[in-house]
Amino acid sequence: MGVILVEYGLFIRNLVMITLPFTIIHEDNHIIVVSKPPNIPSQSDKSGDSDLLSQIKGYIKERDNKPGNVFVGLVHRLDRPTGGVMVFAKTSKAAGRLSEQIAAGEMTKKYFAVVVGEPRDRSARLRHFLTKNSHANISMAHNAKVTDSKEAILEYKALEYADRITLLDIRLITGRSHQARVQLQKIGCPIFGDTKYGGDTLAKGHNLALWAYELHFEHPVQKVTMVFKVFPPEESVPWKYFALDKWIITSKPVDN
Repeated sequence: MGVILVEYGLFIRNLVMITLPFTIIHEDNHIIVVSKPPNIPSQSDKSGDSDLLSQIKGYIKERDNKPGNVFVGLVHRLDRPTGGVMVFAKTSKAAGRLSEQIAAGEMTKKYFAVVVGEPRDRSARLRHFLTKNSHANISMAHNAKVTDSKEAILEYKALEYADRITLLDIRLITGRSHQARVQLQKIGCPIFGDTKYGGDTLAKGHNLALWAYELHFEHPVQKVTMVFKVFPPEESVPWKYFALDKWIITSKPVDN
């Protein structure tokens, strides 16, 4: 099976986006993979702010001069303040197959997070049960199952330390609302810049330091494994304090 590895961050770090508010990493007849900027919603919400899904639909409609509505399927989300790599479906068949992969745990999503403090364990598997206050849009992590809670599991590894902050590599096993943010808060290491979960003590005025840097899935039609890697904004606080090149492992495309 062929493997397509896109070393996106290596060659577009200094790209200036002229017309689009997002960056296209890959596009074919079935999917479009983009880098979501921080602080825009993945889809429309009650804020009424411009959202990524609508932006992609508008871009395709204008580019291809399409009459009527354009189909773009949202199969996964990133929290509004989180940036990084996302895949969208361009057909209902692709949307269904990608959704099946997610349900089966076959789509791998990896994140970098910079947290305040230093975790007790250098690496760990965190398992909590989350409840959500929908009115306040806040989740809570519990050590044991409670009424209306959903299991949340992630794995993390501490990669590098700086002054009072730590760079973590995170793999989400489940995909709950605010999962990484609330689970890391639960172990006493909120994410840098997270005003909702107490991570702004050292980071007032800075963006949430959570970035989806890798997405790994099977193409819904071509049936090849696709891996996309995107660097966070390396010159920004707190990312500039860490050697990100060292931790995003890249290689050339391989055909078997």
